[in-house]
Amino acid sequence: MADTVREIERKYEVDDDAQLPDLAGAGRVATVGQAVTEDLDALYYDTPDQRLAADHITLRRRTGGKDAGWHLKLPVAPGVRDEVRAPLSDAPPPELTALVRSRVLDREPVPLVRLRTRRMVRVLRDAAGTPLAELAVDEVRARRAGESATAGAGPAEARWREIEVELLGDGDPAVLDEVGRALVAAGARPAAAESKLARALAETGLDRDRPAPPGAGPDAPRPRSSGRRGGRGNGKAKAKSKAKSKSKAKGAGKKQAPTAGDVVLRYVHEQVRVIIELDPAVRRDLPDSVHRMRVATRRLRSVFRSYTKVLDRAVTLPIGLELKWLAAELGVDRDREVLTARLQSALAEVPRTLRLGPVAARLRIWSERRRAGSRREVLSVLDGPRYLSLLKSLDALLEAPPLRPGADRPAPEIVGAAVLKDYRRLARRVEAALAAPAGRKRDEALHGARKAAKRTRYAAEAARPALGRPAKKFARRIKRVQQLLGDHQDSVVARGALRELATQAHKAGEGGFTFGLLHGREEARAADRERELPRLWKKVSRRKHRAALRP
Repeated sequence: MADTVREIERKYEVDDDAQLPDLAGAGRVATVGQAVTEDLDALYYDTPDQRLAADHITLRRRTGGKDAGWHLKLPVAPGVRDEVRAPLSDAPPPELTALVRSRVLDREPVPLVRLRTRRMVRVLRDAAGTPLAELAVDEVRARRAGESATAGAGPAEARWREIEVELLGDGDPAVLDEVGRALVAAGARPAAAESKLARALAETGLDRDRPAPPGAGPDAPRPRSSGRRGGRGNGKAKAKSKAKSKSKAKGAGKKQAPTAGDVVLRYVHEQVRVIIELDPAVRRDLPDSVHRMRVATRRLRSVFRSYTKVLDRAVTLPIGLELKWLAAELGVDRDREVLTARLQSALAEVPRTLRLGPVAARLRIWSERRRAGSRREVLSVLDGPRYLSLLKSLDALLEAPPLRPGADRPAPEIVGAAVLKDYRRLARRVEAALAAPAGRKRDEALHGARKAAKRTRYAAEAARPALGRPAKKFARRIKRVQQLLGDHQDSVVARGALRELATQAHKAGEGGFTFGLLHGREEARAADRERELPRLWKKVSRRKHRAALRP
């Protein structure tokens, strides 16, 4: 069974002959404990192309010290990491390798670097004797492991000395700053490398062999049209390329205006990164992780559909279908969370005199049963071959984006037109929903309008680097429509759940009055949203709001 420890620390470089200053009196530190010596031996694992290191993740097997075992360190914030621990074993434990699957895909982590450390540990305490932080002076010896040691990329071994100050318990991180100021005043330097592994890779030359990650962001060299289906006009493109190369000298030093491909790929890259980074959070059942991952899948699928002049639909369509599948699988758990919270909140507003029967207990049992099944299903999906295939498809997409000729056009021209096209689609759906007869047909039409609002909003979000504040404001206005329609749809779903709960209560011989009362309130809430929609849409759909988006 894996345990997780939040690690908050600061690292400092020191010379070999540097003396540790007396830290008593450094801020809240009153006493410094006697030094305890530990000999640590750690073997760090990664893929040959160092996918974990590229994402600032470490996986190691360490012996010696009080926490011997397997450690997986996941970044949380600068200087803050979650260390997931598992008992010693010969091979990386499945509970840890599952947490890095979205990074390594089907590659097997192998030993890359071995670090042997002689550690001198002292506990820093306040005047009351409460432990504040642990200070460790480390003498480190790093060596490339296995075949890498003969690769000739650099020295096989590196040595250095460093200081780590780690917060203990739930203490105040400001303690680390207080101690850090005393160390710097004595000649220590904030570490240039974020971890021992990062320094070991650099000083043994292994980091030179690390390839740039796929889709390395907006500063990476700009990909050009792939020449796949939809890439017409390649002869003209070659002529343009020659003309551009001739004008490079004239335009040297001038910053290139972003193309539509730059803007769209930046957004695609961001959403893929969110999916990859949230994978371990979903597996660990961290708050809001399922929701955020689901939103990223929807945003990515939406941008594929909105920007067909930039990305080849023949390539993105099958990926989009798999993203739709993943969002649906993640939605089982997320929808349960949202629905349960809505019903619990509504029940809390009902006077006690009108809560007839064990309605709160029935709601809780109903939710817990659904959660147990949905949680197992989500983990099964993340461990399955279909999800792995989707991750590999996204990896390949970033490696070789299927760009169409429109990708080389000025960004405002292409992205502005795409946002307006999605807006017109939304307008048609809103008008159809307002004209639909009350009841099921209107509910379905409003739900369709909600989906169109999401797509328009995400298209506008992606366009912000090119269109600036007008796109930001437009997305915010469309979000208001989406939220209203979302509340209406949540009411539709809640009424279905309340009918189910009332039926269960009736079969158990309990009264269904309270569930019927809640059902009636949900009907009234939905009616309010339907009356509010025309007024909101009139404000949002003003022509002036769209004028700044026009190319």
